[in-house]
Amino acid sequence: MKKLLAATCLSALMAGAAHAETLTLVEVITSPARTETLESIVATFEEANPGTDVEIISLPWGEAFQKFATMVSAGNIPDVIEMPDAWVALYANNGMLESLEPYLADWEYTDGLTERALELGREVDGTAYTLPYGFYLRAMFYNKNLLEAAGISKPPATLAEFTDASAKISEMDGKYGYCLRGGAGGLNGWLMYGADMAGSNKFFEEDGTSTANQEGWVEGFQWLIDLYQNGYAPKDSVNWGFNEIVAGFYSGTCAFLDQDPDALIAIAEHMDESDYGVTTMPKGPSGKTFPTIGYAGWSMMAASENKDLAWKLIATLEGPEGNVAWNKRTGALPVQKAAEEDPFYDSPQFAGWFEELNDPDAVPTVMPTYLEEFGFFRDSLAISTSQQALLGEISAQEMADEWADYLTKAQKKHLSK
Repeated sequence: MKKLLAATCLSALMAGAAHAETLTLVEVITSPARTETLESIVATFEEANPGTDVEIISLPWGEAFQKFATMVSAGNIPDVIEMPDAWVALYANNGMLESLEPYLADWEYTDGLTERALELGREVDGTAYTLPYGFYLRAMFYNKNLLEAAGISKPPATLAEFTDASAKISEMDGKYGYCLRGGAGGLNGWLMYGADMAGSNKFFEEDGTSTANQEGWVEGFQWLIDLYQNGYAPKDSVNWGFNEIVAGFYSGTCAFLDQDPDALIAIAEHMDESDYGVTTMPKGPSGKTFPTIGYAGWSMMAASENKDLAWKLIATLEGPEGNVAWNKRTGALPVQKAAEEDPFYDSPQFAGWFEELNDPDAVPTVMPTYLEEFGFFRDSLAISTSQQALLGEISAQEMADEWADYLTKAQKKHLSK
């Protein structure tokens, strides 16, 4: 009897071991708060799936594009990846992402997703190679105390007013107008101000030729270069990324910051709500502004050997409970319709984004992330060339010509398919 009992226990243990699974999840837009929240949601998933362990690999955002590419080329492919919009086309077109369509067809919460979430998730070949978890829409933060000290009665509504206000604030000792993002993630600013001056967010002509080196766009690029070279942004902001620009704002170093709702997390921790506001991005000569709207989501790698389990993990992250918890911590606007009823998003701190969304002259701009080459352009080429332009090593026209040449080739390649 003892031998039979021992054999039974051994069989049970072996069966449990056989069913034990390990999933690997890579986080690429990393911060301590985000990682902590991710670990909490993943712990819920592990509790609901006994015997399953999830290994979280967190890559620093400034180096994530290169580091993840190195992982993949070395064969270290995760099951689930936090997927920025600019990377989807690259990995989907190379057959490295699994279609989520079969899973979405049976998921109980698919109908609860916003139309924009499904639209952007299917941007490559009309197939959901990623499921966005939230939207990042640019709006303008402003420091009320600095504006008052400079004698400015209201936040600037136009680029001309923005220049004047930045000049006045920069006259104060140790203060600057604009928290310029010259390093990683800085492309949004260049494209917004270029489009503002051009009066259009059209990136390509019908034949695939890029508009980036047309007169209006170059004027917008030059406007940003002048802002920096005139001393209206900190000198070292040529290298600033997300953390630096946000710290520059909440420390009172600079009065203006264009950023997505995710910046609210750190700003709310360091500033009283009455000391800052959020408003629509300043408008160009046409009377319109073109704030970028982007997203990030969760994707399943095609090489995963545990696809059904990997989908369960994505579903936990993307379901109403996980999605709202995640976006409250990351600051993105959630993709679940039910989130609109959450009191958190009814607070004054989000008013600026909703006002911008309702402004007919504020046209949300989706960058051409469907291009396979866009990830490299955003995370490498655009950074190096824009920094050269800010430092006066190349002209705005030279930068624009290089961008236009690269993007034209990418767009024509896309059209040829």
